[in-house]
Amino acid sequence: MINIYSDDEIKKIKESGHITYMCHQHMKEFIKPGVTTKFLDDEAGKFICDNGGVPSCLNYEGFPRNICVSVNDEVVHGIGSDRELKEGDIVTLDICTLYNGYHSDSAWSYPVGKINKEKERLLYHTEKALYTGLKELKAGVPLGNASARIQQYAEKHGLGVVRELVGHGVGHELHEDPDVPNFGKYNTGIILKPGMVIAVEPMLTAGKRYVAVLDDDWTIVTQDGSPAAHYEHTVAIREDGYEILTGE
Repeated sequence: MINIYSDDEIKKIKESGHITYMCHQHMKEFIKPGVTTKFLDDEAGKFICDNGGVPSCLNYEGFPRNICVSVNDEVVHGIGSDRELKEGDIVTLDICTLYNGYHSDSAWSYPVGKINKEKERLLYHTEKALYTGLKELKAGVPLGNASARIQQYAEKHGLGVVRELVGHGVGHELHEDPDVPNFGKYNTGIILKPGMVIAVEPMLTAGKRYVAVLDDDWTIVTQDGSPAAHYEHTVAIREDGYEILTGE
């Protein structure tokens, strides 16, 4: 079932989203060589709690950490550990907040110090792919339009589009209907309605699109070891477009 949220409910999701957004801003200063991924996880969890929220990821289907911290070839669901970030790494923080009964979800990929041209290009075009998809969103159009545009943009720039992982509805629960793929055909999929709230999240690779799951049963990596990037906003569908709920 796809939930349709009232304006008041969307306002509450946006309040949750503001904590998620501010957590991302807070974390930027800590992303540097020598910092452990567990420190990033702990700091993000503390920030969310200090601002009245609850980390949605913690214990979600058994996930053991506050947020997902994924480095280099890790696409999603990286688990904070004693691993230290190194100069030239990229790291994705996937931050989800439960506040006043509503969830929000936003991921962003960050450079650690100076990164190479391949990683710079990957980050730039993955973020652009997100906004290219978002431009397609408004009431009365098929959801597949956004999916198709993300795929077209990514493949035009030589990036792999992960197929096994998709965006999703979000609100009362962290993951709701509908699925929001990053690939597909224009003029296909469900018709968007005002009040739908979805997380759009391109997950792109600098190499092939194929992925594998590590022995921890959570961390998903690229099969070829190529770097991956992940950008995500929670958005509400409006009559004439979309509203980002995980921004300022």
